Amino acid sequence: MRLTRVYHPAALEPGSLVELPRPIAEHLVRVLRARPGDEFVLFSGDGRECSATLVEVRGLRVTATIGAARIVDRESPLAITLYQCVARGDRMDFIVQKATELGVARIVPVLSQRSVVRLDAAQARSKAEHWQAVAVSACEQCGRNRVPSVEAPRALLPVLGELAAGGVRLLLDAEGSESSAPTRPADGAVAVAIGPEGGFTADEREAFAVCRFLPVRLGPRILRTETAALAALTWLQTLFGDL
Repeated sequence: MRLTRVYHPAALEPGSLVELPRPIAEHLVRVLRARPGDEFVLFSGDGRECSATLVEVRGLRVTATIGAARIVDRESPLAITLYQCVARGDRMDFIVQKATELGVARIVPVLSQRSVVRLDAAQARSKAEHWQAVAVSACEQCGRNRVPSVEAPRALLPVLGELAAGGVRLLLDAEGSESSAPTRPADGAVAVAIGPEGGFTADEREAFAVCRFLPVRLGPRILRTETAALAALTWLQTLFGDL
């Protein structure tokens, strides 16, 4: 039987007794109906996962013992950064969830000139926290023991100005060349940029060109922004990763 996996952002020491944070306790007790003696798996994002046993439940005060730890590597050989224009509604949640399942290492939400979504600083921080929680939940489900980082949304052009050197850079572009397949990245670093519903503007595409992004398209059809992200990640993982 597959054990429930729970993310606990703290050092996990085998043999120790821990009190679980309220959100985790509430999920175990109220949602999963866990009881003392039930076993589950804890991971903290350091690449290990630990067996755990529920010891005591007093309302939402829940304690568990930490058992044996083991290193379980389910990470992709690619270090993919997804530069994703923020999509409307729950589409962005979907993108973050599925990108995590497909092994992305970092998600950088960006706001372009044609982005429908507009956020102030407080809203951007709130969105980042929410999307980070979505990534954590996806890791619990898919078995990853390292959680991808999800940054606060920022304007596209300043983000491009901060890019570090190296790696393969791809721009999903309906006007790109289907034959422009990238070469295998020597260091595994790949950056993928996905535009908004209306696509990138001409000056934004020029900025991508200056930053040496290779424009590619995946087939003859125009893909929605959420479809483009998943198609690109699947394509890359099939070419060079672990699919």
